Amino acid sequence: MGEKSMAPEAATKTETQAASQAATPQAATPQNNVFDCALVFEGGGFRGAYTAGIANALLEHEVYFDFVCGISAGASHTVNYVSRDHTRVKEAFMARADPAQIGNFVTFLRGRGYFNADYLYAGCVRDGRLPFDFDAFRANPARIAIQAFERDTGLSVTFTKDDMNDVWDLLTRVRASSTLPVMMPPEPIDETVYLDGGLGRGAGIPVTLAEDAGFERFLFVGTRPRGYRKTTPTKHERDVIMRLGASNPYLRNALLTRAERYNAELDRLAGMEREGRLLWLAPDPMPVSSTTTDTLELEQAYKMGHALAEREIDRICDFAFGGTDGR
Repeated sequence: MGEKSMAPEAATKTETQAASQAATPQAATPQNNVFDCALVFEGGGFRGAYTAGIANALLEHEVYFDFVCGISAGASHTVNYVSRDHTRVKEAFMARADPAQIGNFVTFLRGRGYFNADYLYAGCVRDGRLPFDFDAFRANPARIAIQAFERDTGLSVTFTKDDMNDVWDLLTRVRASSTLPVMMPPEPIDETVYLDGGLGRGAGIPVTLAEDAGFERFLFVGTRPRGYRKTTPTKHERDVIMRLGASNPYLRNALLTRAERYNAELDRLAGMEREGRLLWLAPDPMPVSSTTTDTLELEQAYKMGHALAEREIDRICDFAFGGTDGR
């Protein structure tokens, strides 16, 4: 959408180069082979450990989509997959850092959020623990789209590569797409406050981003088992939402209506699936929650997601390549 980013901190040229080049050396321009089907990643916090296994299986089998989109944790998958950094695809969801760096109730009480967004996005790149290969990301001709929710207008905003002039622009926008109200402190971009993209259009199902780009066929990587439905807020939950959104009617309305909108979108996906336009990869079961930070549990979730993709890889390739070997 052409927004200009405010970097997390003023970054020197040396820092930016180190952050973007530490992962891999310079390589030839990547080539993609899936052009008429979009790859769509649902969010879900650390449930992304499971779908990271799917993302890496796609890379291992050289299934390279030319359009990738996602919301929240799915935004992280989007940029990591396009960078083709197998290590980062997985490690972004393994919670191996110190608990204070990942986040917990202590960081929440200290005002840094239950998830320590300062470290989980820019911090781990800045200190070199989890570099992001920005050069590889930019060299890949694949288009991307990630969505955030503009807090003060209720608008759903799409960020693309055009909004990511350096690694800090990218990380700031991925963070914006992932900023859960209360759980994570927002970081404004050009004085505009953004919250988790799942509050906006699609209610967390980012297929609309691919439709906006002209796609009619989708590989949807979900983080909820088939048959899952969100429940409408209880009276107590409605009371909490009303207090939380007392000064922000857009946030309040988004939270109150999200379950209904999410379930309607699932029904729409099911219709696309019946039409043969959507392949739905869903966990069965999903072994972790959005807030799981036990590395052993996350490792197991990753293995389960990877195993699912391996079992389904022939079906994935048949669908993605339209019955032809585009590789």
